[in-house]
Amino acid sequence: MQTRGKFFDDLSQLMTNAAGMAQGVKTEAETAMRGFMERWIADANLVTREEFEAVREMAEKARLENEALKARLEALEAARKK
Repeated sequence: MQTRGKFFDDLSQLMTNAAGMAQGVKTEAETAMRGFMERWIADANLVTREEFEAVREMAEKARLENEALKARLEALEAARKK
């Protein structure tokens, strides 16, 4: 009966070691993937959300100014025709 207990102890130890190794491989793979994605994003020259919002606000402001200038020009042209 002692041999059988030793077998199960060894099997248990083997499974514990395998689980620990699998966890280590998982952590290493996650770290490698995170590094790859960070390099890819940096190389892709993507803009941040803050940069995008700033440019969007500038474009909106320019559009409104353009509309105001167009209305002013139309008013001046109408006044000149009279």
